Amino acid sequence: MENMASAYLARPPRWYGVPVRVFVVTFIGTLLSFAVSLLLAIIGTVASAALRGVHPDMRIAYRYIALPVALIAGAIIFAIALVMEIRHYRQSKTLSAIERTS
Repeated sequence: MENMASAYLARPPRWYGVPVRVFVVTFIGTLLSFAVSLLLAIIGTVASAALRGVHPDMRIAYRYIALPVALIAGAIIFAIALVMEIRHYRQSKTLSAIERTS
C-alpha cells in the first residue's frame, strides 16, 4: 500500500506554468467576449438601422463596440487570472512541501 501512495505523489508545481495558463485563459476569454459583444453589437446595429430606415454600418459594431469591450474584458480577465493562478501556484507549492515532509 505504501508503494501506491508514493506513486501517487504529484510533482511539485512549476513557476513557468503560471504565465502560460494566464495567457491561455486571457486569450480565450478575450475571444469569447469579442464574439459575444460583436453579436450583440451587430443585432443592435441592424435593429437601429431598421428603425431609422437606413443601411446598417457594420464598422460601428466592430470598431466602436466590440473591440473596446473585448480589450476591457481582456484586461479584467488578465488581472483576475493572474491573481488566481499565483494563488493556486502558492497553494500547490505549500501542499507539495507538506506532502513531501509527511
